[in-house]
Amino acid sequence: MAIKITDECINCGACEPECPNNAIYEGGVEWKMADGTNVNGAYVLMNGATTDASSPHDPVAIDVYYIVPDKCTECQGFHEEPQCAAVCPVDCCVPDEMYVETVEALLEKKEKMHI
Repeated sequence: MAIKITDECINCGACEPECPNNAIYEGGVEWKMADGTNVNGAYVLMNGATTDASSPHDPVAIDVYYIVPDKCTECQGFHEEPQCAAVCPVDCCVPDEMYVETVEALLEKKEKMHI
């Protein structure tokens, strides 16, 4: 399952540079599939919608850092544990029960983003 950042976030920014998928954004900042990945052209999101990898999307959160579920792989294939959770000083990076994925699915997502 993807990781989410809860409202307890203190906006310290420690998590953002740790993400190997560039899935973490500052609150209010638009996100793109192409940011920090090798994705280009059309890309099918988890909800089935197709987007252009370089198209900006509305921020998931405005006031706190957020994680884009379509880009989060829980650091599978990179690290033993999600790095955002490992460095968070207030433990606000937690599993997102709305996005349950198997390890195999997370590794497949990683391969699609990092060819």
